[in-house]
Amino acid sequence: MQRTGLMIIAALAAQTSIAQQTVDAKDSTYTTLQQVVVSATHKARERSQTPYSIEVLQQPAQQMQQARTTPEALAYVPGVFVQKTNHGGGSPFLRGLTGNQTLIMIDGIRFNNATFRFGPNQYPNLIDAFSIDRIEVLKGSGSVQYGSDAMGGVIHVLTKKQDYTAKPTWHANATGRITTQDMEYTGRASAAYSSNHFMMQAGYTFRQFGDLVGGDTTGVQRPSGYDERDWDVKMAMQLSDKTELIVSSQQVVQRNVPLYHRVKLENFAYYRFSPQVMQVSYARLNWKPGMRLVNEASFTALYKYSKEGRQYNRNGNANFYDELDKVNSVGATAEVYSSFNQWWTANSGIEWYSDKVRSSRIRTNGSSVFNERGLYPDAAVQDNFSAYSLHHFRWRKWVAEAGLRYNHFINSLPGAITQLPGQPKENAVKLTPASLVGNASLLYNINPKHIVYASFSNGYRAPGLDDMGTLGLVDFRYEVPAYDLKPEKNSNIEFGYRFAGRRLQASATFFYMHINDLISRVRRGTDSIQGYPVYIKTNDQQAFVRGFEISAQYQITKQLRAQSYVAYQYGQNLTRSEPMRRIPPMNGLSSLLYQASKWYVAVEHQWAAAQQRLAQGDKDDNRIPKGGTPAWMLWNMHAGYQASSFSVKLSLHNISNEDYRTHGSGINGMGRALVAGVSYHL
Repeated sequence: MQRTGLMIIAALAAQTSIAQQTVDAKDSTYTTLQQVVVSATHKARERSQTPYSIEVLQQPAQQMQQARTTPEALAYVPGVFVQKTNHGGGSPFLRGLTGNQTLIMIDGIRFNNATFRFGPNQYPNLIDAFSIDRIEVLKGSGSVQYGSDAMGGVIHVLTKKQDYTAKPTWHANATGRITTQDMEYTGRASAAYSSNHFMMQAGYTFRQFGDLVGGDTTGVQRPSGYDERDWDVKMAMQLSDKTELIVSSQQVVQRNVPLYHRVKLENFAYYRFSPQVMQVSYARLNWKPGMRLVNEASFTALYKYSKEGRQYNRNGNANFYDELDKVNSVGATAEVYSSFNQWWTANSGIEWYSDKVRSSRIRTNGSSVFNERGLYPDAAVQDNFSAYSLHHFRWRKWVAEAGLRYNHFINSLPGAITQLPGQPKENAVKLTPASLVGNASLLYNINPKHIVYASFSNGYRAPGLDDMGTLGLVDFRYEVPAYDLKPEKNSNIEFGYRFAGRRLQASATFFYMHINDLISRVRRGTDSIQGYPVYIKTNDQQAFVRGFEISAQYQITKQLRAQSYVAYQYGQNLTRSEPMRRIPPMNGLSSLLYQASKWYVAVEHQWAAAQQRLAQGDKDDNRIPKGGTPAWMLWNMHAGYQASSFSVKLSLHNISNEDYRTHGSGINGMGRALVAGVSYHL
C-alpha cells in the first residue's frame, strides 16, 4: 500500500500528461487541446470543443519511446491499459473493457469481424505501426458513431496519406531499428510520389523478434519470438475540384507466434499461431458539392481478409492439432454531411458488412489423419446492417451533440454442428439481434481557458460467431456453443473539465458505465474435456465500471516540459457480487523532456499499482499470480537527434531491470534493454 501511494504521489507531482513526442522539436504527439480530431463526431473539430473524452497518438512508429508494436504504443495513451497474452499480441483496455467489447477502426472501416475473440486478443498487433499517421482513442462512447462493439470505446487508426504538391515530388525513407539481446531487428522502406492532382505511396516492413528477455529474475522467455512481414499501398486522385478517389490496401503477416504461457504453464510441447494474416483494402470516393443538404459525401467499398492458423500438441499426447480460420469480409458505406445553417450540421449514413467464416481442424495421430469441426461453424455468415444520424449544434459558448443508430444483424450458422463429442448433430441456426442506441452531450466554454462538458451514450455489442459458435480450447478452458445470446448493452455517463493556459494544460474526466445483459463465460457443472473445465457463455448479468482520468502538461521553459497522467477504474459484477474480470489497476506515467532545435533527451516513469481485486475467473486464470498482480514501476530514458536528411534515436527501457507483468498478461514485460533506431530521408 505504501508503494502504491508513493507511485500516485510521484505521478501527480509532475502535474503533467503523457510524453509522446517526435524527434522534431517543433512538433509533439501529445494530445493538446488545440488538436483537430474526427472520430468523436465524424467531422474534423478541435479537441477542446469535443464533448467526449478523446486522445490522439501521433505516428506511433516515430514516437521517442520507439514502441515495438501498435498495442505497445497505445500503452502510452492516458486511460489505455494494454494486456499481453503473448509477445505477438496486445489487447488495449478502455474503461475496463477489451477484446470484442472495444471497437477498432481503420480509416473509417470496421477492423473487428465476427470472430474477434471475447476477452483479450492479439488483433491490434496486426496493424503495422509504420503505416499509421495517428490514432484517435475515443473512450466511453462510439456505438452511435460506429456501431456494435464500441462499449468501452473506439480505437480509430488513421493511416498515412501524402499531400498533393504544386510540382511533381518524390520522397523516400529507410528506417532500421534493433534491440539488444537479439529481441528486435526491424527494417522499413517507403516511397511516395505527389503532384497537383495525384499521389501514391508504398511501404514494406521486415521484422524479426527474438525471444523476449524479462527482468532481473525472469531471463529469456522461450519460446516467444516470431517473424513479421508487412506492406501497404495507397493512391489518391483529384478527379475534379469537387471529387477525389482514394484506393488503399495493407497487409500484415506473422508466422510462428508462440503462446509462451501454454508451454510454460500447461505442459504443451508447442502452441503457436501461424500464420496470422490481416488485410484491409478499400476504395473511397469523396464528393464536395457544397449544397446545404449534401455539403459533402463519401462512398466506400471495402474488402477484408483474415487468416489465423493454430498448431499445438501437449507433452505425452499422441494427437497433433492444426486449426485454421479464414474470414472473408465485404462491405459498403455511404455518408452525407449536411450544413443546415451556421449553428446546425449533421452526418448521416448507412453501412453494410458481411463476414463469411471458413473454419477447420485436422487431428493427426501417428499415420492417421482426422478432419474435425473447427473452432467456429464452417461457412457461418454474419451480416451487419446499420443506419445513423449524428447532429452537431454550436451556439455562442455552447456545443451540443445528439445522435441515433439502428443496427441489425443476421447470424447464419449452418447445420451439422457437433456441440460436444458423442452428442447428436444440430440443425441450422439463424439469429437476428438488433439495437437502437442514442447519445447526447453538452459542452460549455466558461471562458477561453476553462471548459466543462457532460455526455450520455448508449453502447452495445451484438453476439458474434465467436460468442455463439466457439467449440474448443480457449485460454485455460474448453468452450462450447451458446445460441440463445442477445446483445449486451451499456449506458455511459461522463463529466469532464479542461484547462488551457499559457503554460499549463490539464484535463480531468469522471465516468460511470452500467452494463446490462453482460456476456460472460460460466462453468458448466463439473464437465471436463481433454482435462479442461467446460465453459459456456451466458447473457444474464449486470455490472458497472466507474473511475477517473487526470492528465496535465506544463511548459517549464521554452525547452523543458513536464507531463503526467493517472487513470483509475473500479469494476463490479452486480449479479455475482464480485469484481469484474481483468479490471486494470490504477496506473500512470510521468516524464520530463528537454527539447532543443535538433535534439532531445527525456526521463520517463511508468507505473501500475497492484491489482488484488479478483473475480473468480481471475483466480482460476493461470496467467494471474496467486493473490493478484504485483505493483511495478519502470524508469526509461530517451534521446534523439534530427538532421536534415536523417535521424537517430536511442531508448533505454526498464533501467532498474525490474521484473513485472501487466495485469492479466501471459508473459512478463521486457527487462533492461537498449533500442537504437536510424531513419534516412530523401
